[in-house]
Amino acid sequence: MYHDLFSANSPKEATLVNLLRYRTLQQPNQVPYTFLIDGETEKLSFTYEQLDQKARAIAALLQSMKAFKERVLLLYPPGLEFIAAFFGGLYAGVTVVPVYPPRGKQRMTRLQAIAKDAQATLALTTSSVMTKLGERFKEEPELAALQCIATDEIANDLADDWIFPEITNKSLALLQYTSGTTGNPKGVMVNHDNLLYNSALIYQAFEHTSQSRGVIWLPPYHDMGLIGGVLQPVYGNCSVTLMSPESFLQKPFRWLKVISDYQATTSGGPNFAYDLCVDKITPEQRQQIDLSSWEVAFNGAEPVRAETIEKFSETFADCGFRRSAFYPCYGMAETTLIVSGGMKKEPPVIRFVQEQALKQNRMAIATSEEDSRAIVGVGHSSLEQKIAIANPESLTPCSNGEVGEIWVAGSSVAGGYWNKPQETQQTFNTQLRDTKEGLFLRTGDLGFLLDGELFITGRLKDIIIIRGQNHYPQDIEFTVENNHPALRPNCGAAFSVEIEGVEQLVIIQEVERTYLRQL
Repeated sequence: MYHDLFSANSPKEATLVNLLRYRTLQQPNQVPYTFLIDGETEKLSFTYEQLDQKARAIAALLQSMKAFKERVLLLYPPGLEFIAAFFGGLYAGVTVVPVYPPRGKQRMTRLQAIAKDAQATLALTTSSVMTKLGERFKEEPELAALQCIATDEIANDLADDWIFPEITNKSLALLQYTSGTTGNPKGVMVNHDNLLYNSALIYQAFEHTSQSRGVIWLPPYHDMGLIGGVLQPVYGNCSVTLMSPESFLQKPFRWLKVISDYQATTSGGPNFAYDLCVDKITPEQRQQIDLSSWEVAFNGAEPVRAETIEKFSETFADCGFRRSAFYPCYGMAETTLIVSGGMKKEPPVIRFVQEQALKQNRMAIATSEEDSRAIVGVGHSSLEQKIAIANPESLTPCSNGEVGEIWVAGSSVAGGYWNKPQETQQTFNTQLRDTKEGLFLRTGDLGFLLDGELFITGRLKDIIIIRGQNHYPQDIEFTVENNHPALRPNCGAAFSVEIEGVEQLVIIQEVERTYLRQL
C-alpha cells in the first residue's frame, strides 16, 4: 500500500517521520520544495537534508520542553518555515495544529477558540509574526498563556540532540480545524495512517510518479494545501513549487505563469480560481504561457461547475490546455482530504438532470433543455475506501440515482473531533440501519451515485460557500449585527442564492426603529 519504504517486509512503522527520514537518507540533495516569495521569481528551496536537519532541531527543542503528545499551534504565513515546523512537530511526537496568524487588526476570535479547544500550551511561529502579535496576545487569556517559539531563530546544530519519538502509525499527528468555525471549532483528529493512506489515494488517483511536478498556491493550514501540497511531494518523491494565496489572488496570471515556467503536471484549486483566471488574465498575458504540461487540473473544495470547465477550457485552449486535464474531485477534513476523483486521462463526467426533481432530492435525466441543469461528477472512490448514499432520516441505503446523504468508510476517515465524544459518535460512527454495515462518516452533503460516479447536489449542512471559503450563516449574522447599533441583534438572516451559476451571499437585516431616519 505505502510504496517504497513501507513494504510488507519492512520492519519500520508507517509514519511520516520514517518516510521523511528515508527520503533524506536516500536522496539528501533532492529538492522537494521551492517557495516563490513574490509569486514570481524570488525563491527559497529545501533539500531533503536541509528540511530534515531543520525539523530535527525544532523537534529537539520541543523534546527538551517535555512536549511529547501535547498540542502545538503552528502560526505561520505560507512558506518553508511552516513545512519545517510541521515536520518538526511530528519529529517530536507532538500533535500539530495549523492556524493562520491574524493579519493587521483582524479579530483573534478563531485563534482564541482553537487554542482553547485544543488545550494548546505552545505555539511555533516566526520572529516577525511574534513581533506583530506579541502585544495583542497579552490582551487575550487563552493566547497570553501560550509559550511562543520562533523557529527561524533555532540553531541547526540542535538537530544532533534529537531523539526518535516513540510513535506508531496510529499516533495522533494533526488536529485539522474545520473551515468556518469560530464559536464552536471542531478539531478533526488525523493520525499518521490517515495521512499516508490519503496520500496514497491522491498518488494513485492523480497517477503521480517521481517525475510529477506540482504548483500549489492553496493555504497550507487548509487540508487541500497541506495534504495535497505539502505531504504529496514527500509521499510521491516528487517536487512542488509553492506560492501564497495572496500572490495568486492579487494577480491570477502568476499561477498559470508558474505552471508554464516550471512545466508543472499537477495543480488546481476551488472552482472560483478557474473563474478568476478567465476574468482577469488578458489575451496578451495568455500569449506568454504554455499549459501543455498540465495533466491534472484538480477542482474541489466547493461546487464544481460545468460552465467553469467549458469557459476555462475554451479560454486557455490556445495556451495548450486540454479539457481532459480537468479533474473534479470531492473531499473534506473529516476524511483527511480526498474522498473521490475520476480517471486522469478521461474528460470530466457531465450529466444533464431535471432541476425540479433535484429540488425534491430525486435524480431524473433531463429530456429537454427546459428545467435542465448540468451537474459534474466528482469521480469514484478507490483502494479500499467505500462511498454509500443513505437516507439521512431512515439511515437506509438509497438506490442507484436516488439522492441521499453521502457516507464514507475507509482508512482516510479520521478518528473524530477532539474532545467532542457526542459529535464524534453522531458523525463518525453510523451504521446502515437495515444491513448493519459500517461504521461510516456522515458527511452532511447530499448526492447520488450513477454507474459508480458520485454527483454532489447540495448540503444538509447550512454552510455557505463564497469564493472557495466556507461560511456559517450564524457567524455572518453575528458579524453583521455587531457592526452598528442601528442593526437589531438576532434579527438577521444570511443565506446564499445561485445567480448565473455562482453562489452569492444575501443578508436580510432588521433595523432599530429609532435609527430609520438617520441611516
